[in-house]
Formats: sequence, structure tokens, C-alpha cells
Amino acid sequence: MSDNKLELLEEKEMVSQFFGLNIAASGLRAANAALNTTANNVSNASTDGYSRQAVEQQASNALRVFTTYGCAGAGVDTIAIERIRDSFYDVKFRNNEALLGNVAQKNYYNGMIEQYLDDDGITGFSTLFTKMQASLQSVMTAAGTTETKSTYVSNVKSITEYFNNVYTSLQNLQSDVNAEIKLCADRITAIGTEIASINKQINTIEMTGTTANDLRDKRDVLLDELSKIVSIETKESKVIDESQPDRDTGATRFQVWVAGSYELVDMYEYKQMVCVAREEDEAVNQNDISGLFDLKWANSRFKDGDDVKELADFSLDSRLIGGELQGLLAIRDGNNGQYFSGVGNGVNPEGVTYDADGNVESIDSCTITVDVASSYLMDMGKCTLPVSGTIHIGAKFYKYDSWSYDGGSTYTFTLDPDSLTSIPDDNRSVSVGYYNNYQGLPYYMEQMNEWIRKFSDEVNKIMVSGYTSDSLDGIYLLTGSMSSNSAAQYSYEELTSLSENKGYYNITAGNFEVNTVVLENADRMATKSDITEGESEFGNLTKLNDMFNNKEIFRGATSGEFLTKVLADIALNRNNSDTLEKTYTALENTIENQRLSESGVDEDEEASNLVKFQNAYNLSSKMIQTLTEVYDRLILQTGV
Repeated sequence: MSDNKLELLEEKEMVSQFFGLNIAASGLRAANAALNTTANNVSNASTDGYSRQAVEQQASNALRVFTTYGCAGAGVDTIAIERIRDSFYDVKFRNNEALLGNVAQKNYYNGMIEQYLDDDGITGFSTLFTKMQASLQSVMTAAGTTETKSTYVSNVKSITEYFNNVYTSLQNLQSDVNAEIKLCADRITAIGTEIASINKQINTIEMTGTTANDLRDKRDVLLDELSKIVSIETKESKVIDESQPDRDTGATRFQVWVAGSYELVDMYEYKQMVCVAREEDEAVNQNDISGLFDLKWANSRFKDGDDVKELADFSLDSRLIGGELQGLLAIRDGNNGQYFSGVGNGVNPEGVTYDADGNVESIDSCTITVDVASSYLMDMGKCTLPVSGTIHIGAKFYKYDSWSYDGGSTYTFTLDPDSLTSIPDDNRSVSVGYYNNYQGLPYYMEQMNEWIRKFSDEVNKIMVSGYTSDSLDGIYLLTGSMSSNSAAQYSYEELTSLSENKGYYNITAGNFEVNTVVLENADRMATKSDITEGESEFGNLTKLNDMFNNKEIFRGATSGEFLTKVLADIALNRNNSDTLEKTYTALENTIENQRLSESGVDEDEEASNLVKFQNAYNLSSKMIQTLTEVYDRLILQTGV
């Protein structure tokens, strides 16, 4: 017999007699892996974010045996332990989380605003206004009596204090929202840092040919959390070896974008969202507190103390921000779309010097004239421009020291020379602040200011046109403090001089006061309309009472209906946000249940798997035992 035929015979005999032991052993290993995986699933049945795992296996490549049947089965290969997870449900869940986070923040803070504005029957606006009107009736029945006039003035003072208190409460609330925005920014940075670190760990493991299931679950939990803070998009792609494109490297490039276009994570690199507090001269709204945060985009190497001027801007007006961050910005900055915007119509620099290269070296002074078209910008009662602040001209930001209004459609800004590194472009768009079409805290503070300014104007006109019981000229009743550190108040001339002092613009809910002269001496209140009449004449008070009841001074309503109008706004906003929060919460539960049906651990199913894999293990063990007996008989008893 030739050597080749002998080798072929030996191979056929080896396969037919001993190969079954390897096959049974492969089944034993596969069943053991499945049992271990089942144990892991059961152990993590209550672990948040855990994805059910399953053993992926396939038949081993058959062995050619050169017989009539050609090939013999070679058992089973355990390829991998894979997560059972559907990315479709992840995307749905995270998109819904961004919507839920947005409306949840709005709903919470709308409830707070509603509490501050609601009339409790004791210190609320409607109660105080009704009480003031009743005391006015008492003055009309005894116009020459000091006591009734003192009571009336005291009631007017209660209304000014009401607005002072609400204004302070809303500003404190704005401070709380601002602090929460920083918490969101810090958490976004922290999550980005963690994801970048996990990406590296995942690639380290998976480049060896295994799957980092637990690390991927951990990353998905972080992405779920991030999606509630800000809208996110993710992308995972294979890393290609350019020298061997067909080789599977096992590594992946995982990227995360937030707010539509800002790349937070790219594989092992991450960016930071940095909060930079505005300086006193960088305000964008008359009613804003000091130190509101602007958001900036920084690389991973940025640290506290580094120059923030080099950081990239984060667009606060983007509608793609999503999540809690967008809800908080809507509450903090929501101006109902009413912000300063116009077109430059005349830049007037003075004292410009140039360097040797022809670049601007310094500018002594510069003004810019801006034409506006919006009706709310042509009414100082609605004006929200800060006295000084930051102005956006074309593509650049500058600071302005002061501004004036011509009473028509033109504003003139005096720019801060220290902020001028170039002459601003003319005929460009000009803005202060940004468009935020939500009725947030700035909107409600502006509504209070508008009512106060128009109410004060109407009351003061009547007061200065009348006479006291002693036939002295009447003086104005309502004004504002000029400074929190001074008792000085705006004079009537300052309040009515549009060109120099912008009319009643200087009065806000925060500094609203009763004229101290009248407060200290109620007899200075103008009760008479005819100087020739006696002290009991109250014609001027009749005008005042008629104004209260008939004059439409605020949104087509009388003075006393202020709260009705504003509460209608907040009630509608609260109702909308509450309804949406309930809707998105229900969707969250629905989508999560769908996701769990795919990736969650079902204890009954795992119990069934336990029996199935136990039987497979026992059968493989029985097979090995049987083959062992066969080999024992073959080798020891037949002598082959």
C-alpha cells in the first residue's frame, strides 16, 4: 500500500473515531457561554441602562473527509456575546427627551412666575388697586381732610411696593435660572469628557476582537442623560487602515454633536461649554440682573483663568439647542421676540489715527445712527434698552456708553472708544440682545414697566394740572428712584423730557416710588381742578377716578385690569407647557417600554433560556461521556 493511501486511511479513521470528542467539547463550551450570559442577564435585570446580551454562535466550518458524504460537521463556534439593542428606539427616545427637558423647565418656572403674580386676596395687585380706589372715594367725600389723603397716598405706596417686590422676585428667579444654565453647561462638558474616555476604553478592548458591551451600555446611559439637557446627534463609523483597507481594525470613530451643529466629542477629543458672565457694561436688557452668562465653545485644554476672548461663540438664538438648556434660555431671555434691531444709517467717527500699515490705531469718539421699524421700539413705555451695554453691528460686537431717541424712528448710540478697534460698517444690521420668541422673565418685567410708565404718565398729568386744597399748584405723584444708593428721585421735568431723559423710560418696576414730597405731606396732593373753589372741591380727583375706570392705558384695558392681562399670558403659557410635559412624559414611558421590550431583561424568558442551555450543556456532557466509553472500548478492549 502506498504512503498516500495509508495517510488517507489514517485521516478517515481519525475523523470517524475521535473527531466527535472535539465536536461535543465545542457544544459544551457554547452552552457554558450561554449559561454565563444568562446568569449575567439575570443579575442585571434591575440595572438601569443594561442591555440584554445573547451569545452569537454558528456552525464550525465542515471538515473534508474524502468519503462519499464529502464533509463532516465540526461542531459549533461561539463568535461573540452581543448586546440586543435597537438604535432606532434610542434615537426616538433621545429626541423625545430633548423636547421633554425643554417643556419641563418652562413648566416649572412658569409655575413660579404665576405664583409671584397671582393675587392672594391680601397683597396682590387687584386687591391693592381696589383698596386704593376705595380710599380715593373717601378722599372725594372729604377732600380737605388730611387723614383721608394720607390713607390714599399710603395705598398708592402699597402698589409701588407690590411692583418693587414682584420685580425683585422675578430678578431673583432669573438669577436661579442663570445658575441652572451654568449647571447644564458644566454637565454637558462633564458628559463629553466621560464619553471621550469611554470611547478610548471601548476601542482598546474591541481592537482585540471582543465587544465592550458594558462600556457601550455606560455610554448609552450618558447619551440618554445628555439628550435631556440638549439635543444631540451621534455617528459611529469604522476606522479604516489606509495601508490595508480590507483589514478590520476593530476600532470605531464615535462622534457627538449638540445643539444642531456643535461637535462635543470626536473619538477621544472633546469640547467644553464655558459660561462667561457679562460685565456691567455688557448688558443687553434693561431689566436683566448683572452677571448673566453667555455660552462659549472651548477646546479640552481650556481652563479657568485662560483668556475667554478667544473662545468661539455659542448661538443663544438657535432653535436647535433643545433640552433643558433651551427651556432655561427661554425663561431667562424670553422677550416675546421684542428686542432692539434696526439698520445703521450713519457712522460718525472722530479723532481717528492710523498706524504705518493704514490700520486704525485709535478713535477718540464714534456715534452710530440706527433706523428702526418696529412699533414697540418707537414707544419709550415699552423700551428695554439698557443705559449702556453691548451692541452688534454687522458681524462685530461693540460697547456703547449711552443712547438717545429722537421720538420718531431713529436712535443714536455713542460707542465706547476703548471697544473700537476699527470703524464700524455703515448700512449694516444693528441689534442689542437677540430674538427669543418666548414670554420669559424679561417679557413679564417689560409688561410691568409698560403699565407703570403709562399709568404714572396719566396720573401725573392729572396731578400737575390741579391744585391742592390750599390752592397751591399740583405736583406729580409717581416717580422712580435715581439710584439704590440715594434717596434722589426723578423730577417731573426729567420724566417728561423725551430728548434728554427718554421720558418715563427711567421708571421700572424695580425703582417705582411715590413722590417723597407727597408721601411726607399728603396735603400736597392736588384735589381741586378749579383754584377759585374751596378746599372741599374734588374735581381733579374725579378726573383721576374716571381715568382709573375708563382710560385704556394697557393693552386695550383700564388700569385695574393689568393683572388680568398678564395672568392670561402666564396662565396660557403654563397650561401649554404643562400639557406638553404630560404628553412628552407619556411618550417617554411608551418609547422606553418599546426599547425595553427589545433590550430589557425578561426574567421569564431568561428562566426559559436557563433550562434550554442547561439541557444543551447536559447533552454535550452526555455526548462526551458516551464518546469516552466508546474510546475506552475501542482502545482498551479491541486493541486498535
